[in-house]
Amino acid sequence: MLFLPAHVEKFVAKAHTRGADACILDLEDSVPLDQKAEARAMVAAGAETIAAHNVGVLVRVNNDADNLNADLEAVVHPKLVAIVLPKVNDAGIVEAVSAKLDTLEKKLGLSIGHTLIIAQIEDVRALPNLDHIAASSSRLLGMSLGSEDFSASACMAPIPETLFAPNQMVTFACRRAGILPFGFPASIADYSDAEAFARTVKLASQMGFVGAFCIHPSQAVMLNEGFSPSADDIEHAQGLLAAFKTASEEGRGAFAYKGKMVDPPVVARAEELLRRADAIANR
Repeated sequence: MLFLPAHVEKFVAKAHTRGADACILDLEDSVPLDQKAEARAMVAAGAETIAAHNVGVLVRVNNDADNLNADLEAVVHPKLVAIVLPKVNDAGIVEAVSAKLDTLEKKLGLSIGHTLIIAQIEDVRALPNLDHIAASSSRLLGMSLGSEDFSASACMAPIPETLFAPNQMVTFACRRAGILPFGFPASIADYSDAEAFARTVKLASQMGFVGAFCIHPSQAVMLNEGFSPSADDIEHAQGLLAAFKTASEEGRGAFAYKGKMVDPPVVARAEELLRRADAIANR
């Protein structure tokens, strides 16, 4: 999911060429204060432009008293898939935004629940509340750790060693709630070292993340590659499940496959990998 400043038309016009599955029209950090209203007014047209190319559209709103309600009233739209809600520290703000979306969707004739929410965790104060946040609304598609703001709140550097633990906490909370974990344990701003970023994405996939936000088109390409099962992964999973079927028919609960012992948790991982591969292929 690639961030784009909502008020920069040339970026929006080319959004579908950047290789991302979805684009996030940003009203928050990438928009100066004196251009917030202008950016807000451009979201509907931007959503139409991007969605016309079969690319998903999200909008990151501002989470402050001066802008949040105005943002929500301006951006709810038939082409909008989800709201990215930043600086979520507790379940209350998700519940309030969800209730506001109920009203706006009803007003616009959209089905209630049409607009999903992704919560950005950006402060150490949110960590004790992760489970409550993750279960706060049926609209909640997933959560993601905002590496830069979170690191600032913790007075730490945004590097993989410091970001691993809080990212894992977000992943665990998402899995407990049955929502999707998005992210990777590194700074979102560091895209110049492609080799290092590719390693980070591989680690994120191994940690259980299913996708992530990014700020540069080169990151979108690497995220798609890193989070997608490879042909070898798919072939291995298919072979393992075929061997499992044979073993089950022979009454064996565990068996060896390509030099490794296989039991139910290994089978479950193979099944999940193939489900993800099917979802990507069918998109």
